Amino acid sequence: MDTLLVLILLLSPFVGFLINLLVGKKFLGRTMPGIIATSAVLVSFVISLVFFLRVLSSGEVVHVNLFEWIALDEFRTNLAFTLDQLSLLWLMFVTGIGALIHIYSMGYMHDDRNIDRFFAYLNLFIFFMSVLVAGSNLLVMFIGWEGVGLCSYLLIGFWSRNQKYNDAAKKAFIMNRIGDLGFLIGIFTLAYLFKTVDYDTLKTAVSTTSNPEVSTLLGVATLALFVGATGKSAQIPLYTWLPDAMAGPTPVSALIHAATMVTAGIFMVTRLNFLFDLTPDIQTLIAVVGAVTALFAASIAIAQTDIKKVLAYSTVSQLGLMFLALGLGAYHVAVFHVITHAFFKACLFLGSGSVIHAMSGEQDMRKMGGLRKAMPKTYYTFLVSTLSISGIPLFAGFFSKDEIMLTAFEHNKILWILGALASLLTAFYMFRVLYLTFFGKFRGTEEQKHHLHESPNTMTMPLIILGFLAVFGGVISLPTFLCVHSWLNGFLAPILPSATAEHPPLDIQLTTVIISSLIAFIGLGLAYFKYIKKSEVPAGDNKITGFGKVLYNKYYIDEIYNALFVKPLYALADFFDKYMEQWLKGFFKGGGELVEAVSPYFKKLQNGSLGFYLFFFVLGFSALIICLFLV
Repeated sequence: MDTLLVLILLLSPFVGFLINLLVGKKFLGRTMPGIIATSAVLVSFVISLVFFLRVLSSGEVVHVNLFEWIALDEFRTNLAFTLDQLSLLWLMFVTGIGALIHIYSMGYMHDDRNIDRFFAYLNLFIFFMSVLVAGSNLLVMFIGWEGVGLCSYLLIGFWSRNQKYNDAAKKAFIMNRIGDLGFLIGIFTLAYLFKTVDYDTLKTAVSTTSNPEVSTLLGVATLALFVGATGKSAQIPLYTWLPDAMAGPTPVSALIHAATMVTAGIFMVTRLNFLFDLTPDIQTLIAVVGAVTALFAASIAIAQTDIKKVLAYSTVSQLGLMFLALGLGAYHVAVFHVITHAFFKACLFLGSGSVIHAMSGEQDMRKMGGLRKAMPKTYYTFLVSTLSISGIPLFAGFFSKDEIMLTAFEHNKILWILGALASLLTAFYMFRVLYLTFFGKFRGTEEQKHHLHESPNTMTMPLIILGFLAVFGGVISLPTFLCVHSWLNGFLAPILPSATAEHPPLDIQLTTVIISSLIAFIGLGLAYFKYIKKSEVPAGDNKITGFGKVLYNKYYIDEIYNALFVKPLYALADFFDKYMEQWLKGFFKGGGELVEAVSPYFKKLQNGSLGFYLFFFVLGFSALIICLFLV
């Protein structure tokens, strides 16, 4: 029975993908593709919930082994799935938030000419992400890992008539291939060391091995795996694809940023925590990269004027905070922030989509303003999500972000300072978005003002649910100074023993809480003073000067990559096209002309004379004898 339920959980979105792809809107109309796709994800969510409640009550982990997949000498691996505490948490928000995004998309994409294909790709995305988190070994994870990369390419470039969108899709696909190479090297290294890539078997092998190669090669493996994580979860230096991923429809942005693809790297490192714990140097590197990425991306976000670009760099920054927690060994804290981030970031992206929908496609915040009266539901849900991501006390993001700051404060004050600065900038740029979009006077055209309206219920209902979670989602792991047991830490204890480690002294906890709260309110106050009191509006593209121009142009990282990698590759391709290929064409063409020239003479050898043929047979046989015995 468990096997059947797990297969339905995984395959239900894939069935929805096939129906929409093969049948299409020609037979289903414009409404049925969304209903079919949403129903498929809801089925997966309900089954995930059933298994979640079962594990919650009994602690019984579900293992499903379908068949032996690969058998090479000592290496064995199965096509198998494991639903334990960690995978079920991921499945809950992947399918739950995924279902809400599907419902939202029914309103947002209703008039799109390829709505059936859009929902087919969304379902395929959920399918591969479910495989990624449910797999019981690294090779099954790799199937989902590559699958979500494929789906991101399909969905980012969904509006393929725009060449810029196609370029953004290719950029995401290629940069993820760089990270995926690292992921593969890590898998192969582990397979070489331990003759297995199964999580449970790896854990046992690591704890019992006496192989002297392990200490060195294990560092190589975890470093390579982290490179894979930097690609999927958009960390320095492989982060530049994620902001450009805004080219896709807004529900795609919400799905990628909140529930699926970018959390894959966090999940992989957390799943393999027993390996990373044995390589402290790599853990330190992870923490440093996370902290630097968090501050770097946050500094870029404060200068962007595209509402989705701000949220994109916000995601890069928040992922950096998660990697900071991972690098410090606080895997349970990173998981906590993944969950709360899924709530408020999905709400923020869908809220921005609601604004863009009302503004007839406009994404520039300089042309918005005063929308809270026309769009009250969108405004209030965006407000609570902004409060949450900014770390305002008692909202969900406050609890998870404070746990990260507490961990950093306890282990490394320099990384704590970087994280604190990133949090300050987060509060500033998020309230900057809120004030520029919903407050002040409307700065758009009269036509846009005339058409301003609240989004339909299919779009606002998911916003309300996500807004509720952005407010109350933090209750799953309340801090110990409130004298409350953390449910999340207890639930994850069988997978992450560090979740039940001794907590810092009460005075340190209260200190970090006070500082984190002050930082959030300072960021809020600075944004209020600048954009409400002084009513400032960001300058036009041509009027930005000084360091602001550097931030607006994202430190020119894309231009640097273009100069260092893209242009040399294009130059090499041009060289081969103009010279090597022309020479090869001439070479092969000359060969063909030579054959054509001599063929009239050689064809005379085929004269039909048996004696003539026997003469050459004897001649050839004699030559063979001479070569074998006389030479």
